[in-house]
Amino acid sequence: MKEAQSSSTSDFVPNLNTMASAGCNMTITVGFLLAEATTTAAKDNPKLHYAIIDDNSIKAPNVKPVVYDTAQAAFMAGYTSAAVSKTGKVGTFGGINLPTVTVFMDGFAEGVKYFNDKQGKDVQLLGWNTETQQGLFTNNFNVIQDGAKFTNNLIAEGADVVMPVAGPLGKGAGDAILAANKGGKDVKLVWVDSDGFLTAPTYKSVLLTSVIKTMGEAVETIIKDDLDGKFDPAPYIGTLENGGVALAPFHDLDSTVSADTKSQLDEIKKGIIDGSIKVESKSSPK
Repeated sequence: MKEAQSSSTSDFVPNLNTMASAGCNMTITVGFLLAEATTTAAKDNPKLHYAIIDDNSIKAPNVKPVVYDTAQAAFMAGYTSAAVSKTGKVGTFGGINLPTVTVFMDGFAEGVKYFNDKQGKDVQLLGWNTETQQGLFTNNFNVIQDGAKFTNNLIAEGADVVMPVAGPLGKGAGDAILAANKGGKDVKLVWVDSDGFLTAPTYKSVLLTSVIKTMGEAVETIIKDDLDGKFDPAPYIGTLENGGVALAPFHDLDSTVSADTKSQLDEIKKGIIDGSIKVESKSSPK
């Protein structure tokens, strides 16, 4: 097994060439930014297999896209956030207006709406409009201070649960929430991609839950299938049903989520899996 980390986009092609030269039968690339380099490598090495995580743009017989319908798990996070909100306002913001970002925001918004419809409430969502597909975006994934700034603005507008969908900017959001709570607020954080309780423990005291992509299971399945001679280029789509996406445990904030809400979440998960509850993000992978 070999691995390589790119410090810039100029490393993509050389790193993939190194994998091919080393005789790697299966190479897994991570992130839509690697789509062009992966396409080139797959074309140049038709007998080798590739999988790319978080991109569904490549149509090639030796490339398997791995994508996630995170709207399903984000729906549950939105419902939970609305249920625990004391101000009646929750917020979200993204890094860049891309499908892999807005799919989270759509699901979160639909979960808040579902809570309002079922519970006769009027919790407001700040930062995203599913109809116009417009909302708050920092337009970057690397300026940590922007995460803090956007979170502080949402808190100032009354949000007491915030879900950043902006990669490392989640740290800025967490820092802002910790500071706000020291000042007397009671704001909670929703993490994305991984279980923030494990991957960003600095914020576990304010972490309500996380919208998880279980990348390890998907990759393990794809590698096993490849070793068994069962490679195919059909996209792997992570869902609640196959365990590709999930809502993380509430960990230290478990007591803030009522038994009724937990029971409702169990029913919502069943409903999404059996199709009786529709989660219809325009950005969900097909």
